[in-house]
Amino acid sequence: MTVRVRRVYDPVEDDGGRRVLVDRLWPRGLSRSKARIDEWCKDVAPSTELREWYGHDPDRYDEFANRYRSELDDPVRAAALSELRELAGNGTLTLLTATKDFAISQAAVLAELLED
Repeated sequence: MTVRVRRVYDPVEDDGGRRVLVDRLWPRGLSRSKARIDEWCKDVAPSTELREWYGHDPDRYDEFANRYRSELDDPVRAAALSELRELAGNGTLTLLTATKDFAISQAAVLAELLED
């Protein structure tokens, strides 16, 4: 199983496998045809409240990751995470986000969970 995290704005990699957008909001300035995603799994995204609290502040990342993991226990999010697990079990999975620093995004948290 290979799980990658990339920005949705970056060029598509030939060996990227299934490309799944994991943001709740559609990326600004990007058409659906240019995005070249296979799925949009917005149900796995963090709540609006958590996303706004976090604001991609690197100092809040650890607390964000803990709170987000707790949110993933919600039945709808848990089902979406289960779908991602299934996709990851079938080959390379690339989790896409519009976040500038994807290393401290929900996609990074998801990748860590999927690889465990």
